[in-house]
Formats: sequence, C-alpha cells, structure tokens
Amino acid sequence: MTDVHDATVARSTNLRHGSTPDDLLRLDQQVCFALAVASRNVIALYRPVLEPLGLTHPQYLVMLTLWERDSLTVKQIGRLLSLDPATLSPLLKRLERAGLIKRDRHPADERALAVTLTDQGRDLRERAIEVPTQVVERLGMDIDELRSLHTVLTRVIVATTS
Repeated sequence: MTDVHDATVARSTNLRHGSTPDDLLRLDQQVCFALAVASRNVIALYRPVLEPLGLTHPQYLVMLTLWERDSLTVKQIGRLLSLDPATLSPLLKRLERAGLIKRDRHPADERALAVTLTDQGRDLRERAIEVPTQVVERLGMDIDELRSLHTVLTRVIVATTS
C-alpha cells in the first residue's frame, strides 16, 4: 500500500507544481535521458584531448586510478571504476601492449593479477596533467558549477548502487 500511496503523493506533488501526468512522460523531463546525452557529450569532449596521449576515455580512467596508487589488482581497479572483468580485461591488455602498464601475479596472492605502471606509464602522467583543464575549458562551465554537478552525480551513483 505504501508504494501506491507514494506514487499518489508524487503525482499530486507534480500536479501541484504545474505538471500534468502527460508531462511526466515527456522525453525532455527524463533524468535518464539527460544523463545519457550529457555522458556521451562529455566523453566526446575528451576524445580530441586524449588522442595525442594515445588513450581512449576508458583507458584514461584506468590510468587515473594507477597514477593515484601505482599498483592495484585487477579486482581493485574494477571496483574503483565500476567495471566488470569482461570490460576491464581488454582495456588492460591494450594498455599493456602500449607499454604503459605491466600485469603480473600478485606477490601476496598468486590468484590475483597486480597491475603496475611502467616508466612510460608514469611519464604519461606529466602530459595528462592538462587534460582536466582542457576539458573544463571546452565545457565552458565554471569550476563551482562543475563541483556542484559532481556532488549531485556522486549522490546519484550512491543512490543507485546501494
């Protein structure tokens, strides 16, 4: 009964704020649509910035985790990036072929794969330092606005993974 009551309250709240039931099904009112389009567009902004570094956006995310910690297991990287092994494994193989990382058995746990940066991978960090600044410039939004957006999106992530 609570779900029915909650839906009724939500509907009546929306109606009080000038929304009709039909408004609730408008594409431009859907959070999922706004997130999907924003995500695609922001990732597309990274493409020309990352291209000179020889990285795709997902590879850049892996490198960010390793630049913070240098040595992580595949499982830890997957957890940090919310990526499953089937998605992460090909990324790591490409980064290894590019000479940016090494994958070896973890010394403390033979079953785990440790991922570490090579000298080339560490050196790439210096070139990547400008990536965030370039992306912020391309977005044309101020830092406070982006921090606020990050806070809200982090709340969405927590709400959807709890």
